[in-house]
Amino acid sequence: MTFNSIQYFVFLAIVCGGFWILRQVGVSHRVRNGLLLLSSYIFYGWWDWRFLSLLWISTAVDFIVGRAMFRTEDQKTRKRLLWVSVGVNLGLLGLFKYFNFFYDSFVDLLGHVGLSATGPAFHVILPVGISFYTFQTLSYTLDIYLRRMEPTDSPLDFALFVAYFPQLVAGPIERARDLLPQLSVERPPLTHTAVNEAYSLILMGLFKKVVIADGLAHFVDEVFKDPTDFGWVMSWASLFALALQVYCDFAGYTDIARGSSKLFGIDLMENFRQPFRATTFSDMWNRWHISLTSWIRDYVFFPLGGSHGNERKVARNLLLVYLAVGLWHGARWTFVIWGFINGLWIVAEREWIARRRRRGYQPPQWRSQLWKRFGGPIYVMTVFCTLGVFFRAQSATLGWDQLHQIFTFSSGEINAGYLLTLVFASLAVWYLDQLEINTQRSTELGEFQSAGERIRTVSWRDHIRNAVFIVLILVFSGETTVPFLYFAF
Repeated sequence: MTFNSIQYFVFLAIVCGGFWILRQVGVSHRVRNGLLLLSSYIFYGWWDWRFLSLLWISTAVDFIVGRAMFRTEDQKTRKRLLWVSVGVNLGLLGLFKYFNFFYDSFVDLLGHVGLSATGPAFHVILPVGISFYTFQTLSYTLDIYLRRMEPTDSPLDFALFVAYFPQLVAGPIERARDLLPQLSVERPPLTHTAVNEAYSLILMGLFKKVVIADGLAHFVDEVFKDPTDFGWVMSWASLFALALQVYCDFAGYTDIARGSSKLFGIDLMENFRQPFRATTFSDMWNRWHISLTSWIRDYVFFPLGGSHGNERKVARNLLLVYLAVGLWHGARWTFVIWGFINGLWIVAEREWIARRRRRGYQPPQWRSQLWKRFGGPIYVMTVFCTLGVFFRAQSATLGWDQLHQIFTFSSGEINAGYLLTLVFASLAVWYLDQLEINTQRSTELGEFQSAGERIRTVSWRDHIRNAVFIVLILVFSGETTVPFLYFAF
């Protein structure tokens, strides 16, 4: 059983109301944290209460390991304690998410060499959000081991850090050194500016999810069900529709999470930064799912050696990183292929850029501007969409079939309605990205009160835009709820 949108916002309103009442009567922030923690456990237990035990195991192990690691100076002991945290967290993740994948792959491999194997398969529902909160709690022990932070003395604050409901099931993956300090102090009272920002973020997130992502879902599902039923035009269009669907679905969730969190005085990190406006493929990945890519960079790429060493080692590190990104997304070979070819493309792009620099190539100013505004984003979007076929395909064979449909210009019927939906979605995404850029600029250049609070007035244009958003959300809200895509990861 899951929360639908209406249930979520009713739940959010109840928790916000209780949180506000406790503040008004002068209750300490510790008690209010207790309310948030209880609410988070109710929220997660609504899916399946049995999986709360996994949250509690990760919370208890990492809290104890973090304190023990900080108290000792013996490096061998610290390393053993770190391996306890890594082993428990990745062990649970591997058991619930990857056991059947590796077991089935092993059985298939034996079958190819003429052997057979039988054994009990491990069938269980994938715990919602396990990929997110596993990486989140691991950042705590890893940062203590790397001496980037000290452990918290409050089990309540740490438990809330792990289970904080606005971002529990689909991120962003917060770092302990960023979120824990916000939980451990008295937060300032809710201001009119904060409410406006929260309202705008939630509304924008709902628009991205309900109007754009869900509006494209039927188109994408129809084509990917059997790509051979469609010609190259619809197959190619479906890849662009998929990219916009995934972006708006996930970025929409992040906006709702950030807006919800602001109502409790807590700021969550930005998880997307207009990725389709990037001019290189590697820069696109720096803007896409920032909390995951930065986590992989800090805890996988840098320990492997990062960009130091010869080009062969750097290429190896990048390929391993993107294999990890692919496998993080799901226990399917299509995700592994998707991650690997993304890594290959970035390696090739880096080499191409490096060769141009070694030759001292400097493009004219007009060409640089043309590339920045048009050429680069078109290149990034085209590559991302083409490689994305394996992100959505049910099998590698169907993925290759769809690419074959596209690059052999296979004929087929064209659905004008689907194409018009894609055009509308593209224009809407462009507008929302520009709106976010303008908001960021106004924030950076905004006026400040003496106490440090940013002044942000709501203009009549904001009211009209929000009214249009609300109308479109209501119009596009269907009877069937489309779950957030990243709930499955």
